Amino acid sequence: MTANFIFPPQAIVGLPVNGTDATFPVRRIYCVGRNYAAHAREMGFDPDREPPFFFCKPNDAASVVPVPADATAQLPYPASTENYHHEIELVVAIGKGGKNIAPEEAAAHIFGYAVGLDMTRRDLQMRMREQGRPWEIGKAFDYSAPVGPLTRLADSGELRSGAIELKVDDKTTQRSDLTHLIWSVSETIAQLSTLFELQPGDLIMTGTPEGVGPVVRGQTMVAHIAGLTPMTVKMV
Repeated sequence: MTANFIFPPQAIVGLPVNGTDATFPVRRIYCVGRNYAAHAREMGFDPDREPPFFFCKPNDAASVVPVPADATAQLPYPASTENYHHEIELVVAIGKGGKNIAPEEAAAHIFGYAVGLDMTRRDLQMRMREQGRPWEIGKAFDYSAPVGPLTRLADSGELRSGAIELKVDDKTTQRSDLTHLIWSVSETIAQLSTLFELQPGDLIMTGTPEGVGPVVRGQTMVAHIAGLTPMTVKMV
């Protein structure tokens, strides 16, 4: 007897694009670990310029939270954690695919940029790290990737510097500059493209600066990167 299976259609998430009525369909989400030296130190690691490492978040509607301009997203507090952390990141959207991309050619593959949050169940992540196990339960879960509207590279120019800052209830918790990235955006794209063939729709979360910390229900986070649309998220 042959069993019949019905698979639900994949929910494709679209991010708003500033200045247009279009949305950017998300294909994959790649994340870069420990890409600011001060954050590496606060997590207990030596920030020497070793090759970057990557992990992924789910790209479906359960995980990616598009946050429109001038809106406050309601972000549910996740299950099974008592130490839920914010991590502001520059998000790079890939508009042209490729593999083995040279750093000097990387900008030609960028569609645009956005502000994002790599939300983390820190207690679960640390537990898995101590046991030498994968991080998925700490990083890849529902509503773990709020992302603001995309600004096209054609409108912003290539982002190589600029303030990156997160406030929780009007108190600044994270503050740095994109110049402090250990691996620049172009270098990150080049490295990642040796491991995966990048495709239009891919997002790269490029790492978080120091100052990561917990948030609880009722608190509001405002994430800002110079030249991009700020993003506001409230924990509920």
